[in-house]
Order: sequence, then C-alpha cells, then structure tokens
Amino acid sequence: MGGIKESIFKFLKLESLVENLSGYVESRVELVKLEIREDVARLLSKSIVYAAMMLFAFLFLIFFSIGFAQYINTFFEASFAGYWIIALIYAITFFVFLLFRKSMLKNFEKYFTELIRRKEK
Repeated sequence: MGGIKESIFKFLKLESLVENLSGYVESRVELVKLEIREDVARLLSKSIVYAAMMLFAFLFLIFFSIGFAQYINTFFEASFAGYWIIALIYAITFFVFLLFRKSMLKNFEKYFTELIRRKEK
C-alpha cells in the first residue's frame, strides 16, 4: 500500500510540494521562537533597568540622606537646610537616570540577546 502512495505522489509531483511545505512550516516555527526570545530579552532588560533605578534610589535615600543632611545642618546651623539640599541632589540624580534610560535599555537588551544566542550554540 505504501508503494502505491509513493508512486501517486511522484506521478502528481506532490512529493516536492510536501517537502517544501514542511520546510516552510519548520522555518515559521523557528522564526516565532526567535521573536519570542527577543521579546523575553527586551522584557528582562527593562525589568533590570527599572529595578536597578528603584534600588539605587531607595538605598541612597535611606542610608546616605539622614547622615549627610545632619552633617550639612551643622554648617548652616538650621534643622532643615541639609534635608532640602540632599533632596535636591537626589532629584538631579533621578533625572539623569531618567534621561539616559533608553540607552541603558538598549544596552541591556543587546546584552541579553547576545547571551541567549550564545546559549543556543
């Protein structure tokens, strides 16, 4: 029975059509896999950049602010001036991160894409 099927495929030249179709489907599956990997790399890079920004802002705010503000207060002989100056410094730092976030995102995305490609090989 298998011989008849093969001879019919050869007669109608469907054998090459079936091979081309299966090759096309395999190519599409690989393309979807690559697109998913790129999306995952993009998501990871965004997550890391935002998490790092939040972590640095929080840690710096908590541990350094109080001590340095008190130190500045001794120079101005006021109980609030140091805290305002520290708040201004942190605001400037935040805006610098905000300005350069797109370039940082691109760098992390590129890094994770290369990392995923290296693990494939």
